[in-house]
Amino acid sequence: MCADTSLSETVKTIEVDGRAEIAFARRDGVTRLTHLFQHDPIRVLFPNAGPGKIFEATIVTTSGGLVGGDNIAIEIKAEPDTRALITTQAAEKIYRSTGKKSGIDISIDAQKNAWLEWLPQETILFDGAMLSRKISINAAPGAKILAGEILVLGRTGSGETYASGFLRDVWHIHRQDRLVWADALCLDKNIPDVLSHPACFDGATAQATAIYICDDPEEHLDEARDMITSADDAVLSSATIVNGILILRWLGKDAYHLRHAFAEFWKSFRHFAGGEVPELPKIWSV
Repeated sequence: MCADTSLSETVKTIEVDGRAEIAFARRDGVTRLTHLFQHDPIRVLFPNAGPGKIFEATIVTTSGGLVGGDNIAIEIKAEPDTRALITTQAAEKIYRSTGKKSGIDISIDAQKNAWLEWLPQETILFDGAMLSRKISINAAPGAKILAGEILVLGRTGSGETYASGFLRDVWHIHRQDRLVWADALCLDKNIPDVLSHPACFDGATAQATAIYICDDPEEHLDEARDMITSADDAVLSSATIVNGILILRWLGKDAYHLRHAFAEFWKSFRHFAGGEVPELPKIWSV
């Protein structure tokens, strides 16, 4: 009885509720950090990108991943005329759960004439992982937001498939506090059938989404399509505009090739749309 009680208490203590709040504003002609809050297991690092480079923040999950019952929340606020890129130190691992869901809540707000990039590395779902994730974005007129996510289903390099578990992955995009696009992916029952069905994932083990919010998305659609068309032939991709939001999708049977195609698009598009150098943070090349 004592051993059971001790185990229960141990399991309870390892559940985490991490949080990061990052806000920045333009001061003396450059983007500067104005607010930072961080709670274990989330830490935020600010690498020196070099003179003339965009303000950069790197989010670290010090626990090495999330287990059932763990929750993390990240809140990003960009004041007018700021330019910033937020990335992560490594892929986010979602481990097998015995019943509780892990939770990730991302909130992004960009004000007039801000340029903001949300570029996390992959989220990897181990077999049996249970995750509920929501990405909420609000953009003021004149703001430009390039945001993306890569999702890897199972550890194919270890011969593992994502055969059981739970995934609910939700995007909510607002313009001037009005919902303009909502999207949700849900995997629950019969996951192998969904992943293998030709009308669904058709055997793909990796999926990515990128969205670009601006006042003139039609001016960027053809260029975006050209960029993804020249990507790896092993990866399926598409681009469209829905209710004023440029939306891009990738599907791949190999996570490495999908990551490469996603990264090549990102480098080219940030240069075309935002005037930034066509490169990714150094952490992406490790």
